[in-house]
Amino acid sequence: MQKIETPQVETNTDFEVRSLDTMCVNESHLTHKWYHNLKYSAVGIAFGIVFVKAEIISWFRIQEMFRLQSFHMYGVIGSAVLVGIISVWLIKKFNIKTIYGETIEFHPKTFNKGQVYGGLMFGLGWAITGACPGPLFAQIGTGATAIAITLLSAIVGTWVYGYVREKLPH
Repeated sequence: MQKIETPQVETNTDFEVRSLDTMCVNESHLTHKWYHNLKYSAVGIAFGIVFVKAEIISWFRIQEMFRLQSFHMYGVIGSAVLVGIISVWLIKKFNIKTIYGETIEFHPKTFNKGQVYGGLMFGLGWAITGACPGPLFAQIGTGATAIAITLLSAIVGTWVYGYVREKLPH
C-alpha cells in the first residue's frame, strides 16, 4: 500500500470562520439559492455609493493625503481602524458568532520584513495611481476608466505574487 502525502499549505489569515458544514452531518441548512447572494451585491453597491459621496475614491483626495495637505483621508482611515479594533474586541469579549452560528477564531501574526517591503510597494502604487484595491470598481463606475489599467495591474501583480511566493525570502 502506497502512502499518499498531502502538502501542507501555510495559511496567512487574520481570522478563521469554522464552518458548521464541517461540524454537522446535515449540511442542507447552509445551501442557498443563487439569489441569496444578491444581498452582497446590494451591500457592495451601497458601499461604493458611500465611497463616492465621501470622496474616498477621489484621486485628488488621495493626492492631498500623500502630500500631507488634508486630514480628510487620514480621518476616514483612522475611523476604519478604530471600528475594526472595537469590532475585534467585541467579537473576542462576547464570543460573537456569525449569523450561521460559526465560531470566529483569531490567530496571532508573526512579523517579517517582507511586510515592510510590501507595504512600501503598496503605498507607492497607491500614491502613483491614486487608487487602492478596495475602491477600484467604484472609481471605474464613476467613469474613471483609466483605472481599469490599475485593476488589470493589481490582478497581474496578485497572480505574479502567488506564483513566486514560495521562492521569496522569509
